[in-house]
Amino acid sequence: MSIFLRLSVPAETAEEQRLLTERRLGVIPEPTYGVQLQNYAIRSHDAEGRMQIKYQEERVTLSDGTAVKLRQPTYTITDLAYGPLHPKTMISPRMAPQMIGLGLLEGIPEEQIRAGADPDDADGDGISGRVSEVWSREFNRVMLGRFDWKAGNPSVRQQSAEAMAIDIGLSNPLFPKASGDCTPAQRFCLEAPNGNSPRHDNLEVSGKLLDYLTFYAQNVAVPARRAPGNPEVLTGKALFHSTGCAACHRPSFVTGEVEGQPHLSGQTIWPYTDLLLHDLGGGLADHRPEGVADGREWRTAPLWGIGLTEIVSERAFFLHDGRARSIEEAILWHGGEAQRARDRFMRLNARERAALISFMKSL
Repeated sequence: MSIFLRLSVPAETAEEQRLLTERRLGVIPEPTYGVQLQNYAIRSHDAEGRMQIKYQEERVTLSDGTAVKLRQPTYTITDLAYGPLHPKTMISPRMAPQMIGLGLLEGIPEEQIRAGADPDDADGDGISGRVSEVWSREFNRVMLGRFDWKAGNPSVRQQSAEAMAIDIGLSNPLFPKASGDCTPAQRFCLEAPNGNSPRHDNLEVSGKLLDYLTFYAQNVAVPARRAPGNPEVLTGKALFHSTGCAACHRPSFVTGEVEGQPHLSGQTIWPYTDLLLHDLGGGLADHRPEGVADGREWRTAPLWGIGLTEIVSERAFFLHDGRARSIEEAILWHGGEAQRARDRFMRLNARERAALISFMKSL
């Protein structure tokens, strides 16, 4: 399981608050360690620190007497290389999200996503999805956020550029800082040689290279469904809807016109997400606001391809921090707006639960 820690602190100045209010920043970086703990480093540099995870098991008993053990993680940071963290540091563990179908999700017209939002729960169904609005570095304006665990990126291009800058320190047109996530407290990092080159527009990744990477990321295909007509799968599909899972995991959209990519245009797609922010309760809360998302809100994760997780990753871990070792565990962690759906799942018998999970694994 590959997992890392995002870092931030509350705004402490009027300027920091302005940047957050205008959406020009999603978070205020931790002043010494930046927005992400780098627990690995290249030769001659020190890792910023080490992440420690401890799990405490919690027992949940379903209505038919079946017992399920859930893992409650606790995170600490040790071996800090540049001194203590800011006393108000907020941390959020993250697994890398799946990359399939990103261009199709990007191709969904904004009005389709906004139409599903119900921030004040006007219809009284207990579901109050909100849109994320974030700053586009590419277009220099606020745009709809739709990528990452809290919908903190507006486009595949910006998500890719941010990952290059923050994860591996590569300068690029949207994030031109040559030292990546290094801060003024890390002088050795700031003064180290970098790969900026006239060959790449005086960056490490030129606009052309970023275009190539973006196109690739947009076009990683969604796998074909497995046995969609299987009777157990069809039973599970009906239960998926009757328990209320589809209220947030919206089955389908139709993509709009995607410039230069007709194969992504006008497609009926089945990602099982509404791309909105939802309060999933205290159990999954990271207590770290990001953009318009508060510490309890997460973007609805797409479910397509979820049944192949174990094949791709060797071991199956789910949710933003990988605490769930099965789809069943992931469902049982849901609270907040998903509490009623979770409770209905708990009331199913073993055969019905297996059918619902078979349906999800077929996606």
